[in-house]
Amino acid sequence: MADKGLNESFGRTWTWMAVLAVICIVGGFLALLNPFGATILAVVLAGWIFLLQGVVQVVHAFRIRDWPGFIWSLGIGVLSLIVGFVLVADPLAGSVSLTFLVAVLFLMTGVAKTMFALALKPASGWVWVLVSGLVSVVLGVMILAGLPASATTILGLLLGIELVSNGVLFLFVALGLRKLDHV
Repeated sequence: MADKGLNESFGRTWTWMAVLAVICIVGGFLALLNPFGATILAVVLAGWIFLLQGVVQVVHAFRIRDWPGFIWSLGIGVLSLIVGFVLVADPLAGSVSLTFLVAVLFLMTGVAKTMFALALKPASGWVWVLVSGLVSVVLGVMILAGLPASATTILGLLLGIELVSNGVLFLFVALGLRKLDHV
């Protein structure tokens, strides 16, 4: 009896996972077809998230006025509101800032992965960690070298690649769950 319930659960799960896969893959290809539009959409979405987070943070700060960290909590909320407003009001300028942050993130993670690879050097597979680190560094440098022009498309391209990658992952998970459903 318990197996039947489990199989029904897998049946519903793999179907929803397959739907999510298709949405991600289609959305990813749309982003890759129009990286500028995807970049603007990503920046505006990030802006609204910062605005929402800022409102919640400010409200929370005033609810804990007696706490010693009140001013810090309030400051973080106000800063989030400002960042959100700037991103929503001028997404093109916001795309330059976010692209710069992405480039710095690539550089920092690339350097960290490279250092990690060198620390792993006697272990098997350390070269792949090194390659990953060097690829991240090169991507970071390429993005920085292309600023501000690269800002209009880089975020959209990265979003498209991420969506397609996640969609393929979800599709394989859905197919695996489907096989479990038929066992």
